[in-house]
Amino acid sequence: MSASSAPFTIPASGYSAALVLDDKVSEEIIRQRQERGIDQHDEVWEGVYVMPPLADDEHQAIVSGFDSVFGFLLGLPGVARVRPGVNVSDRELDWSFNFRAPDVVVFLNDTAATCHGSFWEGGPDFAVEVVSRKDRTREKLDFYAKVGVRELLIVDRDTWQLELLRLTDDKLNSVGKSTVEHSDLLASEVIPFTFKMESGEERPVIVVGHSESEQSWRV
Repeated sequence: MSASSAPFTIPASGYSAALVLDDKVSEEIIRQRQERGIDQHDEVWEGVYVMPPLADDEHQAIVSGFDSVFGFLLGLPGVARVRPGVNVSDRELDWSFNFRAPDVVVFLNDTAATCHGSFWEGGPDFAVEVVSRKDRTREKLDFYAKVGVRELLIVDRDTWQLELLRLTDDKLNSVGKSTVEHSDLLASEVIPFTFKMESGEERPVIVVGHSESEQSWRV
């Protein structure tokens, strides 16, 4: 076979995303992810199955830190329900057609959202999203505003920046940012906590302060 007639092989890597239009292939990929238990943060955006990057150890450590602090001060006293990620949908019927899975959520006792076991209809009062490589956190903002997320804290690990967004005029608008260079204090109006970024030994850390007790933790 001449070089010109050799079959062309498409490289297996180097792409930002893959669009699979074969239903059988899609079903097999999803089935394998479910069997391996790596589908916990998979989402569906208006019928499109979205597979985010796997959470690395650093990502999980940050999520665990927020979940522990919020759980201890809000969950255990019965002030709110705190979860390290849940399915959040904008509908009750056919909810799995459109849902997102934020990293940490806080539902206050008087929340407008409804728990249906496998998912919540309506957004949490407070949510945390930890940005991973090539994920689409900021593309979720319209959805989060639509379901009524009152505040969202974005932890951007590329720039090590915290950004607090608050629901106003049916949109999630930025109310402040905090970096190592500009360690501004971000105060929530929904839960009694403050957040700021500071330098650390191995990586920048997030200082989570409890407004009522003046205690703080480094996440």
